[in-house]
Amino acid sequence: MISPLVWPVVAMVVLTVMVWLRMFQTRVGEMKRRRIHPQSVATSSQMLQAVEDSRAADNFRNLFELPVLFYMALVLAMFTGTGGTLLLALAWVFVALRVLHSAIHCTYNKVMHRFRAYVLGGFVLWAIWAILIETWLT
Repeated sequence: MISPLVWPVVAMVVLTVMVWLRMFQTRVGEMKRRRIHPQSVATSSQMLQAVEDSRAADNFRNLFELPVLFYMALVLAMFTGTGGTLLLALAWVFVALRVLHSAIHCTYNKVMHRFRAYVLGGFVLWAIWAILIETWLT
C-alpha cells in the first residue's frame, strides 16, 4: 500500500512543474517581444540585466530551497514508517502555503504577503522535522 505522504510530495512536484511552465512562458514571451537574442542572456547576470520580469524564475529557484527539506522529511518518514495523521496534515498545510507563496510571487508579488506565506511554511516545516526527530528519538 502506498503511503498517503506520497500525495503532498506529488503536489509539490506539480507546483514546481507549473511554475517552470510559467517561467518558460514569461521568459520566452518577453525575449520574443523584446527581440532578445538567446546568446545575449547566456549567463544569469546577463539575464538579470536583459529581462524585466523575473518573478516566475525567482519563484522557481525558491522552490529548491525550503522544499528540499520538505521532500527529505517526507521521504524519511515513509522510509522509516513514521508520521501519522498530524504529519500528513502538516505536509498538506506546507503544500498549501507554498502554493500561496508561488501564486503571490508569480503574480502581483507583494513582498509582505509573500513573506507571511514563506514564514508560516517555514514554521510548518520545522514542526514536521521536530515531530520526526522526536519520534525517532523515542
